[in-house]
Amino acid sequence: MTESDSSPALENLLNETRTFPPSPDFAAGAVAGADTYERAAADRLGFWADQARELEWSTPFTTVLDDSAAPRYGWFTDGRLNAAHNAVDRHVAAGHGDRVAILWEGEDGESRRITYAELADDVARAANALTALGVATGDRVAIYLPMVPEAVVAMLACARIGAPHSVVFGGFSAEALHSRILDAEARLVITADGGYRRGAASPLKPAVDEALAKGGTAVEHVLVVRRTGGEVTWTEDRDVWWHDVVPQASAEHEAVAVDAEHPLFILYTSGTTGKPKGIFHTTGGYLTQVAFTHRAVFDLHPETDVYWCTADIGWVTGHSYVVYGPLLNGATQVIYEGTPDTPHKGRWWEIVAKYGVTILYTAPTAIRTCMKWGSDIPAGFDLSSLRVLGSVGEPINPEAWMWYRRVIGGDRTPIVDTWWQTETGAIMISPLPGVTAAKPGSAQVPLPGIVAEVLDDAGRAVGNGQGGYLAITEPWPAMLRGIWGDEQRFADTYWSRFPGIYFAGDGAKKDGDGDIWLLGRVDDVMNVSGHRLSTTEIESALVSHPWVAEAAVVGASDETTGQAVVAFVILRGGEEITDRPDDDAEVVAALRAHVGQVIGPIAKPRSILVVAELPKTRSGKIMRRLLRDVAEKRDVGDVTTLADSGVMGLIQQGMAKPTE
Repeated sequence: MTESDSSPALENLLNETRTFPPSPDFAAGAVAGADTYERAAADRLGFWADQARELEWSTPFTTVLDDSAAPRYGWFTDGRLNAAHNAVDRHVAAGHGDRVAILWEGEDGESRRITYAELADDVARAANALTALGVATGDRVAIYLPMVPEAVVAMLACARIGAPHSVVFGGFSAEALHSRILDAEARLVITADGGYRRGAASPLKPAVDEALAKGGTAVEHVLVVRRTGGEVTWTEDRDVWWHDVVPQASAEHEAVAVDAEHPLFILYTSGTTGKPKGIFHTTGGYLTQVAFTHRAVFDLHPETDVYWCTADIGWVTGHSYVVYGPLLNGATQVIYEGTPDTPHKGRWWEIVAKYGVTILYTAPTAIRTCMKWGSDIPAGFDLSSLRVLGSVGEPINPEAWMWYRRVIGGDRTPIVDTWWQTETGAIMISPLPGVTAAKPGSAQVPLPGIVAEVLDDAGRAVGNGQGGYLAITEPWPAMLRGIWGDEQRFADTYWSRFPGIYFAGDGAKKDGDGDIWLLGRVDDVMNVSGHRLSTTEIESALVSHPWVAEAAVVGASDETTGQAVVAFVILRGGEEITDRPDDDAEVVAALRAHVGQVIGPIAKPRSILVVAELPKTRSGKIMRRLLRDVAEKRDVGDVTTLADSGVMGLIQQGMAKPTE
């Protein structure tokens, strides 16, 4: 008997039974109903063709899916369109020019309201300015900006002239920026003097200067937005102020129609070591799926909703659900420059109340951070405008889900827990808020038109109640079209584990109803005494204890069990926590017992360390690799991508005498 026959790919540990169906009133007015699944199941390609026709095409398509070069699939291949025209111009032409597109809030309190008509003019002027600087259709442009309106304008201006953009997160180093500029062969960089972060001006242009000084790039110009007014080093004949060329350019510009398969953007996956992995997406299929998913998953009513996704444009969530999805749908959205705790820990909730935000889309790490700060902070603001909440970026613990619904959503808002990736381009698995009886912590079912399955080691679908590997078994419109400049790496990375099937790299399980629960990256699976355990489920067990706000679990080598569970926990603050002992040893004993009760003795952590913070990237992802280094008493690896590199020193000091 083979190992795959005798043991599951992943153990199914937690059993969540709470469900929250939509209210009858919400269901009655929902954008997407149960019939959406039925239509997509009856004719999947016809369904996606109908969604694509919601866009404006300069040349209508006749081919929906071209699978002749699989896995390099093509969608709507004989059609032509322009992303910026669809995101902005057509709304103005339809009479919605006075609708507010962007409600921008600076960290320093500055604010701007930009209508669709104003945005259309800004994008056209920027497109003319880029053309005057020598950027042509097909050229790549690197964008390294804070969360200011010019970032959205820059992306759309690139799309308008058919120049693929490569947005690099403004917190990345000069080395990371250089490698991405080099790999994409960018001809122009758009940056700013700086931005505001945690109450202070944070410079950006020096990193661009340093990156370009390394040489080897094709960059001819650097276009610089003035945001902070800080001093900048200037290179004559290369550097150009945005305010010197964009406002003066003509607002008349004809968008360049491109093939549906023309690259829209390159986005490099996080990490700065090794050769960058540039995921690229094309135009027609990507726009089709981000528009549909934004509309259906968030139940968007553009005439009345105020939408806010808290992601930075440097991540795929910022591309799909800050820039393209909302604007394609004519939404009014909030964009915020700063951090959730500046100048105070109620800043997000203050913004929700100020603008009457109705839809909020954020990450579990942000939710757990707010849990740590305490419920009394959001309780000080009027959050009654909220009607849909969303979660993105990693699996959300059931108790964090419950806190989000109860404290932020007033125990009435649906929560859409979305699973997708940089590579998928758009949301793939999620509840539909007017249809699904939501389960805390579960992404639940593939969206209409998406075919996903949980597979065992042999590539067979697992039964209900079992765990395995999440895979997408049919092509989808927003799928990645490759790794920029490396076709073989694309095939090897995504299509070789299960031949002909896209393997996401994530573990998942099906519950008794067949709903999907994400279990984190398969790289994070622990093998304890022959049991393959998911870090996500043990973390969820810890967070289900009322004292715990956040937890990270790793596997560390153990002579007896092969690997042992090591946990790092952040405790909750706020007025509601009154019964917690002051002694960490008592806390740890209670938490170990709690995990044993919720899951079983096999999952009890060998050791638990109470910490003030966890090592996270600037996008909020926990760097478990660094925690494994600490747990196994190795030298800690590269910390350059952390939001706070000093966190690891504090954790190492605490780990020297772990509480067991």
